[in-house]
Amino acid sequence: MVLYVDVSWLLDVQDAALGQEDVTVSDYSALVAAVARHKTRMPTLEASDPDAAWRAAALLHTIVRLEPLPHRNSLFAAFISAQYMDQSGEGIDPPYGALSDLVRKVRDSRLNVYAVAEALRSWRI
Repeated sequence: MVLYVDVSWLLDVQDAALGQEDVTVSDYSALVAAVARHKTRMPTLEASDPDAAWRAAALLHTIVRLEPLPHRNSLFAAFISAQYMDQSGEGIDPPYGALSDLVRKVRDSRLNVYAVAEALRSWRI
């Protein structure tokens, strides 16, 4: 199943992830970029039909790198990717600390979106 999300979906997940904490979006264009990126039909010339893991990875990678919130972007990105996978019918069960390590590596520029997608695929349940 292909799930396409929009900015309002991202904001709903942000509300669920951050709860009562007042975190106002500081860059809506970053959210728009994440939405557009996950809808891409050709992430590479070899793969013209991306799976849910690639789409979740695109959302995570874009949010971590573009930082739409003034703070807590890593937590937001982790929730987004897990929620996207779950709502796509492909839940994930990463080992303890693995998702935060993945986000940290993206933030430190050591991982690209394809490596993130591979990690998400390996955690499918």
